[in-house]
Amino acid sequence: MQQLVEARGLAKRFGALRVVDDVSLTVAPGEALGIIGPNGAGKTTLFNLLGGDYAADAGTIAFAGRDVTHLGPAERARLGIGRTYQIADPFLKLTVFENALVAATFGARRGAHDAEALAVEALRATQLLPKANRAAGTLPLLDRKRLELARALATEPRLLLLDEIAGGLTEAEAHEVVVLVREIVAAGVAIVWIEHVVRALFAVATRLIVMADGRTFAEGEPREVLDRPEVRRLYLGIEA
Repeated sequence: MQQLVEARGLAKRFGALRVVDDVSLTVAPGEALGIIGPNGAGKTTLFNLLGGDYAADAGTIAFAGRDVTHLGPAERARLGIGRTYQIADPFLKLTVFENALVAATFGARRGAHDAEALAVEALRATQLLPKANRAAGTLPLLDRKRLELARALATEPRLLLLDEIAGGLTEAEAHEVVVLVREIVAAGVAIVWIEHVVRALFAVATRLIVMADGRTFAEGEPREVLDRPEVRRLYLGIEA
C-alpha cells in the first residue's frame, strides 16, 4: 500500500538551535498517528514542516505520491492536508457558518454552492450546526475547538494535523472531542495528533511516536511504547 505521507530526514534550525533533527515518518491512508514528547521536543515545528508553514532546511515530504517539500500551506491544503492549531483563533466577528465557509471557499477552492454545502456538512460533523449563526467570538472554548475542526474539515482533507485539540478542556469535554476525532478517522481521514492529554490520544491513535530534543525517541503501538522504561523516564518522570 502506498503511504499517504512519507517524510524523510526532516531538519529545521533556528539560528544555532536544531529544533527538528533528521526526523522521518510515514502515515498510511486512514491511519491515526499520535505524537507525544516534552515541551520543546520539536513537535509543533514538525507539524509546521508537514503543513508547509515552515520550509525544511533538509529532508523531503511526499503526499499521496507527490513531492510537496517546496509547496506552501495553501497549496498543501488544496491537495488535502488540513490543520488545526493549538490556540483556536477563528474570525471572531464572523459567524460560525461564515468561518467554515471561508475555509471551504479558499481551502478547498470550491464555488459558492459547493462551498456552502461543505461548510454545512463540516458544522454538522462537529455538532455546531445549531450555532451556525452565532458570532465565533461568543463561543466557549469547547465550541472554539469544534470550530477549529470544522474549518479544517471544510477544506476536504485526506490528512488532518491536530495540534493539542484537547488542550485546556475538562475531562468530559476532551471525551467529546475524542468522539468527534474517532468519527473523522472512521470516515477515512488520516490524522496525526500532537497531544499532552495522553488519555485522549490513546483513545484514538493506533501508532505512537515519542519525540525528544528534535528527534524520534521511540515509535510503536501506543501502550507498548509508553510502557518502555526509557519513555516513562523521559515523558512521565517515572523511574521503572
